[in-house]
Amino acid sequence: MATPLSWAAGDVAGLHPAQSLAARLSLRGRDFLSLHDWTPEELAAALQTARELKLRHRSGQRDQPLRGKTLGMIFAKASTRTRVSFEVGIFQLGGQAIFLNPADLQLGRGETIADTARVLSRYLDGIMIRTYDHREVQELARWAEIPVINGLTDREHPCQVLADLLTIWERKGRLRGLKLAFVGDGNNMAHSLLHGGAKFGMHVAVASPPGYGPDPEVVAEARADAAETGARITLTDDPAEAVRDADVVYTDVWASMGQEAEREVRLRAFRGYTVDRNLMALARPDAIFMHCLPAHRGEEVAPEVIDGPQSVVWDQAENRLHAQKAVMLLTMQD
Repeated sequence: MATPLSWAAGDVAGLHPAQSLAARLSLRGRDFLSLHDWTPEELAAALQTARELKLRHRSGQRDQPLRGKTLGMIFAKASTRTRVSFEVGIFQLGGQAIFLNPADLQLGRGETIADTARVLSRYLDGIMIRTYDHREVQELARWAEIPVINGLTDREHPCQVLADLLTIWERKGRLRGLKLAFVGDGNNMAHSLLHGGAKFGMHVAVASPPGYGPDPEVVAEARADAAETGARITLTDDPAEAVRDADVVYTDVWASMGQEAEREVRLRAFRGYTVDRNLMALARPDAIFMHCLPAHRGEEVAPEVIDGPQSVVWDQAENRLHAQKAVMLLTMQD
């Protein structure tokens, strides 16, 4: 298994220190709704910042650059990693978090998203929202006067994929030129992996059953980014084709939150898409396995894979903390 290489500024995308600083400064006050919205230089600066924050925390340094700042966290969807990592992250940066259940807000009684955004902007320094409809996050960001961070929607999961890119960088020492294979539903994870991979010049291959592929609009966005970075985007219904010679093999649950009624239909549709030992054998010998969690062992992934030596799922989970700290720091700093 590859070990972390050098972490000098610019390693992730060839940035010189001055370029990295400019990219960081450009993110003050910005929203983080989609990886597609940020340039490769800005995303590279976020990864560099995440790595720096991780190393500083592990060395015992406890800086508080967001001291006095408050993050409001709106959760319409249940969460383990998102809630804990954001709460711990803002605390480690010196700020505090407020948990906001939509049912307890006036949103639950018909107040508009626009009015909620304008009111919260007078109290808070940033908003993280985890919800179903991506348009709600866009509407919130449109009216808020403070940064809005997408903690997950049915369309995208940019915070998770930023953490995933950090994990791949740590394990492989680079992103450009690697092949990432995603096997399963063309869901929010597939979408954000397409966006993220395209931004960094990766080859992203997505294998889904017919009728369950990624949103064509997202694919078009990724291909537009890929044309600028030299990335390649492949869509197939053959898991073996996607995984062959991959450096990274990724999967996710077949029925996401809100799709529980479709579970039995999806179990039949996705038969043959389990990432097991035989499928992993088609990837490169030093390939890593990734899953955003929670996982259903025996469905989308075999126990011997997710709990085996190629799995980096716990590194991914930890890196949610550091990646999100970077997003909060870069967008919420004075």
